[in-house]
Amino acid sequence: MIKVENIQKTFKKLQALKDINVVFEKGQVVSLIGPNGSGKTTLIKSILGLVKPDSGKIIFNGVSIDKNIEYRRQIGYMPQIGRYPDNMTIGQLFDMMKNMRSADTKLDEELYRSFKLDTMIDKPMKGLSGGTRQKVSAALAFLFDADVLILDEPTAGLDPLASEILKEKIIGEKGKGKLILITSHILTDLEELTTDVMYLQDGAVVFYKPIAALYKLTGEEKLSKAIAYFMRYGIKPMENSNQLKIAK
Repeated sequence: MIKVENIQKTFKKLQALKDINVVFEKGQVVSLIGPNGSGKTTLIKSILGLVKPDSGKIIFNGVSIDKNIEYRRQIGYMPQIGRYPDNMTIGQLFDMMKNMRSADTKLDEELYRSFKLDTMIDKPMKGLSGGTRQKVSAALAFLFDADVLILDEPTAGLDPLASEILKEKIIGEKGKGKLILITSHILTDLEELTTDVMYLQDGAVVFYKPIAALYKLTGEEKLSKAIAYFMRYGIKPMENSNQLKIAK
């Protein structure tokens, strides 16, 4: 569905992405994990067309994203920090977003109602708490029933109930065969959602395998412990990309 080929990106002297080659398919929930500055956000923004790589290309459903910006309509994006016009109310924001799409676009308002945003339509965006802004961002990401969901730190700032509602929604969309890319530093939130783990460091993909393979490789049964294991000992790809070895 999404193919990233030889992507490289440099900001001044910082090489943010180093020869990234990955494929994401329908039905995957890929957790993008790595320390701050590892390249996660740059990769996401490259897929969204918000950052233009220095070289390489990104293919969405067989077509280069450079040649067809319409692909973005098939992606629901939840940023880590949502920024919206302060003078707009919640109701006005959602009405504006709906009006920007064609009338026949299928809507998914489940989160909008589950988060009770329909009872806050007159509240201005400038007066919202961080948690409510996160709810708005989540509801907007899922609103147009997109085939691909990109969620950047989706549970940050959410209370426990809202976090569970969002995770249940992600699991439901996973069951529909959608492609979901998630970044989070809260690994316990990812464990029950993830099919595949991609670990980036210094702009390079260190590990991209099914979560079961990560558990088998490290001998751990928890995602946080498995990630900590190979961060401690180091891990590098072998010549055969289907195998990996611990670099003790």
